[in-house]
Amino acid sequence: MKAAVITIGDEILIGQIVDTNSSYISKALDKIGIATYEMLSISDNKEHILKTFKDVQNNFDVVIITGGLGPTKDDITKKTFCDYFDDVLVQNDEVLQNVKDIIEGFYKKPITQLNIDQALVPSKAKVLFNKVGTAPGMLMEHESTVFISLPGVPYEMKYLVDNEIIPYLVEKFERPYIVHKTLMTYGRGESLIAEQIENWETNLPNFIKLAYLPSPGKVRLRLTARGENEDFLKEAIFNEVEKLKPIIGDIIVGYEEDETIEVVLGKLFAEKKVTLSTAESCTGGKISQLITAVAGASAYFYGGITAYSNQIKTDVLKVNSDLIDEFSVVSAAVAKEMALNCKSIFKTDYAIATTGNAGPTKGESDAELGTVFIAIATPNEVFVEEFNFGQPREKVVYRAVNTAFEMLYKEISKN
Repeated sequence: MKAAVITIGDEILIGQIVDTNSSYISKALDKIGIATYEMLSISDNKEHILKTFKDVQNNFDVVIITGGLGPTKDDITKKTFCDYFDDVLVQNDEVLQNVKDIIEGFYKKPITQLNIDQALVPSKAKVLFNKVGTAPGMLMEHESTVFISLPGVPYEMKYLVDNEIIPYLVEKFERPYIVHKTLMTYGRGESLIAEQIENWETNLPNFIKLAYLPSPGKVRLRLTARGENEDFLKEAIFNEVEKLKPIIGDIIVGYEEDETIEVVLGKLFAEKKVTLSTAESCTGGKISQLITAVAGASAYFYGGITAYSNQIKTDVLKVNSDLIDEFSVVSAAVAKEMALNCKSIFKTDYAIATTGNAGPTKGESDAELGTVFIAIATPNEVFVEEFNFGQPREKVVYRAVNTAFEMLYKEISKN
């Protein structure tokens, strides 16, 4: 089965907001065996919407549209639906009661005509009741395509997808199974990994596809299997992963989207009953931000210091100013002292420190742009490594964060 996801709104096209709806919808469809083949963002323009509907008609089994269902004049999706499907708007009493309950009951405001007009829906549409907002969803079956229109407000869209759309599609269609397995790797580039696993990849069964998903400092390897027997697909992917482990097992740190290296590290720290703190300069607190995004991090993460300026390094982290004068702030000596002093201040078993020149200018050091020193203080020692992550600035920061996690993972894993 094939799906298309269409977002309507000029605010998306001009970059005013980021389209997160398409990602959520495609993931939800994928879980029930419906593959998304196209994602489109189009303008709030009647002629363009009609042309897009015509283009996707009968080329996709399911078309899901978000946006343009609000009460204002620029929200034209309902009227355009009527034009395309040769229909008229009628008032739906159940939707109207829901609108009244929300406006008058929850917000304690008098209902307006704009609010009442939210209850107008195409007469031929199956109404999808939105219990968390005033705009209902609409579903129209036309020839070989199911058109579904949802509000663009993310939490309203998510409610309707989870509670209305997915149950409807599961009941209506017989779908193949789609099984994914994502391996998280750190510390090796995409091209080198591809070279190492070339023979393994060449011999994958034809119903299993491999995708490389690289980002600075890490590469995700996603295996996807499609077929009619879910248990068979899961076993086949499991067997291929087992074949892969002897080849690149040293860089595989986790599985699936929700098992990032931060999650894996959290499990290791909890299992070994050890603690962590951070002292960050060039990474600007991103390491501690990612660590604390993991539920339960308070059990092992005590805190961090973002020492962006030299004064904070000396006044708060107690880095010896003579070290900065002698070696510069971007140096192995300063990184080591940052890690050791952080470990001492927070009284943790481990501490990690970063200092570098992320760019675009050199700032308080003459070190080459892209230079980063990462230090790890352990219960028994402190060690530091030097890197040059090039440019631009964003790449340097993300690679530094991911490399810091990789170093920490290797250190914790061996003890």
